[in-house]
Amino acid sequence: MKPVLTPDEAASLDRETQARGVAADVLMERAGRAAARAARELAGGAYGRRAVVVCGKGNNGGDGLVTARQLGRWGVRTTVVLLEDPGELREPAAANARRLDEVPGIRVRMFDEHGLRRELARADVAVDAVFGTGFRGMPEDEWAAAIASLNEAGAPVVAVDIPSGVNGATGVVEGEAVRAELTVSFGAPKLGTVLLPGAEHAGIVRVVDIGFPEDLVRARAWLTEPEDVAGWLPRRDTDTHKRASGVLVVVAGSRGMTGAARLIAMAAGRVGAGLVTVAAPEGAIPQIQAGLTEATFLPLPETGDGTIATEGAGAVLERLAAADGLAIGPGLTTNEQTVAFVREVVRRSPVPLVIDADALNAFTGDGAALGDRQSEAVLTPHVGEFTRLTGVKPRDLDADRPVHVRALAAQAGAVALLKGSRTVIGEPNGRLIVNVTGSPVLATAGTGDVLTGMIGGFLARGVAPTESAAAGAYLHGLAGILAGGELGEGTVAGDVLERIPDAVAHVEGG
Repeated sequence: MKPVLTPDEAASLDRETQARGVAADVLMERAGRAAARAARELAGGAYGRRAVVVCGKGNNGGDGLVTARQLGRWGVRTTVVLLEDPGELREPAAANARRLDEVPGIRVRMFDEHGLRRELARADVAVDAVFGTGFRGMPEDEWAAAIASLNEAGAPVVAVDIPSGVNGATGVVEGEAVRAELTVSFGAPKLGTVLLPGAEHAGIVRVVDIGFPEDLVRARAWLTEPEDVAGWLPRRDTDTHKRASGVLVVVAGSRGMTGAARLIAMAAGRVGAGLVTVAAPEGAIPQIQAGLTEATFLPLPETGDGTIATEGAGAVLERLAAADGLAIGPGLTTNEQTVAFVREVVRRSPVPLVIDADALNAFTGDGAALGDRQSEAVLTPHVGEFTRLTGVKPRDLDADRPVHVRALAAQAGAVALLKGSRTVIGEPNGRLIVNVTGSPVLATAGTGDVLTGMIGGFLARGVAPTESAAAGAYLHGLAGILAGGELGEGTVAGDVLERIPDAVAHVEGG
């Protein structure tokens, strides 16, 4: 997996690298040169091209000053627009402001909105070096005006490390924020350029090496990559049989909701589970069975509402004694008896389980009770289920998804996967995994059930909970991309399900 740094981790990496003997001005020089190469590329060359570099204070502005000097040396007609008086700059940025005199032809001017817009109107490329990764809040006054001018210019923008105005820890954008064509990130991507909406502002993120020692890159957040998924996928032995390939019990459905059980069971089969048993209210079994030919079935006693009755827990637990994994939740409803059934099965399950939808709703306002389990678990809430489970308001969740996902994982002692674009997966130890695959076509009924089945199938095959969640999310998102590419917004959950083997083939083929 690829490390992703928070602003604090990036600052620590910078300090510890300097303690190893790599001077701050050397790091700044390398960073600025890398940004200059990207700007030259976007401009389509050097001689005869025009660039505008907008510099704030601090190291980010210093990187921009190096960028301007290097572009000038290559023959790019470069204008530097300063938002901070040069006399107020600290070293090594101040030294790089003075070094602009080394290159004839570089124009330096203090910010005024009209002047900046005039310069940008004739530029082939612009460089955003206004704010660094430590920015929080909302840009104001000339800072906001400079960002708005960059966004309204016709020239493509290169952002230095992170687009200005994006929160580097959360990806949140509270006011004006640069929309870059390309972000040049130093050492590792920053969390704010991976999470939305910051990722939309970052454009393509290009990670460049400026000399940070690998052993000092200490991250608590990671990106799943295709080779990771390929390495996690289990392989069947030549002489294997269905029970050796993973037995999954699916507890889902009710009288009025029979589709979820089918989608979960089929998705588990598509990721290689050898045998799937669907446990559902006895009255719903015929409807589920009619659309599902590969599974076995466990009819359970039902309530008058057609949901699973409390006494069904014994039969499920008995069946789990010979199983390898459990997927529980979708379509169960929150009938009082069904809630009691869910809590008993979750508490006593002897096998790893994925807990979704109404199985999460069974713990509304009592998320800590999820920690009372015998087995490892993956929780897969969407925003609504997350807020019901934890009491965190949606706006607070959106303001800092990493913090709240980590908190739920720690409280429940389980892997917590918050669905969305981008999916965020937290471990009880605080490690975070971000999944970047996915498509808007996944915003349709049943796709969450497909994900539950995939994760459940991986758990049944012996894949660890974190890797089951990360692999499931990656392949689910990729299947959505493939389906959407063919079918557009008419894509439904069954289409995503059918593309799972193609998604697997993609990652296995590199």
